[in-house]
Amino acid sequence: MSDVLDLTCDLIRRRSVTPEDAGCLDAISARLEVAGFRAERLRFVDVDNLWITHGSSGPVLAFLGHTDVVPPGPESDWATPPFEPTIRDGVLYGRGAADMKGSVAAMVIALERFVRAHPDHAGTVGLLLTSDEEGVALHGVRQVVEHFEATGQRIDACVVGEPSAKARLGDLIRVGRRGSLSGTLNVRGIQGHVAYPEKARNPIHAFAPALAALAAERWDEGNADFPPTSFQVSNINSGTGANNVIPGDLVALINFRFSTASTADELRERCEAILRKYDVDFSIDWHLSGHPFLATPGGKLREVVVSVCRDLCGIDPEQSTGGGTSDGRFIAPMGAEVIELGPVNATIHKVDESVAVDQLERLPDLYEAICERMLR
Repeated sequence: MSDVLDLTCDLIRRRSVTPEDAGCLDAISARLEVAGFRAERLRFVDVDNLWITHGSSGPVLAFLGHTDVVPPGPESDWATPPFEPTIRDGVLYGRGAADMKGSVAAMVIALERFVRAHPDHAGTVGLLLTSDEEGVALHGVRQVVEHFEATGQRIDACVVGEPSAKARLGDLIRVGRRGSLSGTLNVRGIQGHVAYPEKARNPIHAFAPALAALAAERWDEGNADFPPTSFQVSNINSGTGANNVIPGDLVALINFRFSTASTADELRERCEAILRKYDVDFSIDWHLSGHPFLATPGGKLREVVVSVCRDLCGIDPEQSTGGGTSDGRFIAPMGAEVIELGPVNATIHKVDESVAVDQLERLPDLYEAICERMLR
C-alpha cells in the first residue's frame, strides 16, 4: 500500500470515538519527531491535543485536523466492521476514512515530504490535532487557542482537512463558515386540568404564535459571501405524557446559522423581542459556538489553494461558505487566514463511511504543494 493509505488504515483501526484518541496522537507524534519535528502535547481535562512544528520563524502555516470520530452506530448495519479498514472496488471503508483520518494521514505524509525536500524552508510549518472535534469541543482547539494566546504562539495561515469536496477532490473548498448560535428556551406555563383551561396557562399555546413569527422572520439578506441567516427549532418538549393535563412548561432548542450580515448580539436581541411581543413568559440560555469567518478574497492562502486545485486536480474549485462548523472557527479569530480542503464528504457520519483510494492518494500532493507555495 502507499504511505498515506497505510497510515489511514492504521488510524481507522484505532477506535477513537470522541473524545478518545486511542493512541492516534502518539503514533503521529513519534513518526513526525523522527522526521525532525518538535512535538508539544497539550492535555486539557480529558482531551488530548498535539501541536507539532518544524521551523522557528514566521510566517506560520498550520494544518488542522482531528483524530476523534463519531460513534459508528449498530456495527451490524455496516457491510464490514467500521474499525477494520476494508478496500472494495477501489474504495476504502471505515469510520473516519473521510472525516477525517484520511486527511490527517495525508497531512502527515505531506509534511514529511516537504521537510525532507526543504529542510531549511522559510517560516514554520505545523500540525495541530485534537481528539475533541466531534464532541462538545470545549477542551480541544478552543482551549489550545487560549493557550496559544497566553504563550504568544501565532498562526498566520491554516488549512483544515475537513471533507469539503462534493463529487471529486478539489471541486470545492471552504473559504469561510457561518456562525452558530444556539439557545435553550424555557417557556413557563401553569399546569392544570384540560377541562379547566381558565385555571391554567398552556405554554404550548403561548409559544405557538411566537414560533410562527420566529420561523417567518427574515433575519438578514446575507451578502456576496454568505447566504441569509437561518433559524431552526431542533427540538420541542412539553407535557406530562397524560392527555388530560395542561403542561406547566415547554423546552425548545433553537439555532441560528448566521452570516457576517448579522451579529450574535443582534440575533439574541431580536429573538427575545419577538418572544416578549407575543407575551411569552420565558428564559433562555444562549451558547455561541463560533462567529462567522471568511478568508479575504485575494488572500495568499486562498489564492494558493485555488491554484493548487487548478494545477493538480484540473478543476476551478467552488469557493463556498456553506455547511456546518469546523474547528477553523477557533483559529480565524487569531487573525489567521483559514481554508478547508479535504476529500469528498458524501459519506461522512454515515454507515459504510468511505473514501476513494485514488483521491486519498492524491491528497498529500495537494497539501505538499500548499507548503511549497506558501513557505519556499
